Amino acid sequence: MVIRVYIASSTGSVAVKKHQQAVVGFLEANRISFQEVDITMLEEQRLWMYRNIPQDKQPDKGNPLPPQIFNDDRYCGDYEDFFQSKEDNTVFAFLGLSSQPSVKVRESI
Repeated sequence: MVIRVYIASSTGSVAVKKHQQAVVGFLEANRISFQEVDITMLEEQRLWMYRNIPQDKQPDKGNPLPPQIFNDDRYCGDYEDFFQSKEDNTVFAFLGLSSQPSVKVRESI
């Protein structure tokens, strides 16, 4: 299972930048392995993202905005879904992960 966060490295939207940073920062802080996929660099990746977001999550106008989160090919959600899962303390279920990653604790001798 690979968590993929679709982002836009060159966006003029401060909100999009903050949302991307919030998702990536949370994943890093919780040691959740993920790949960042920059939709501004590869047209193929951008189109894949657009095609794989469910119809009920498509905006009325325009294209879905990053960040968009997938677990392999399974759509997890957008920033709003991610934020709600944080509020509900259900991020691992939202990401389709069974549990928190194991953290190695330093042993003293």
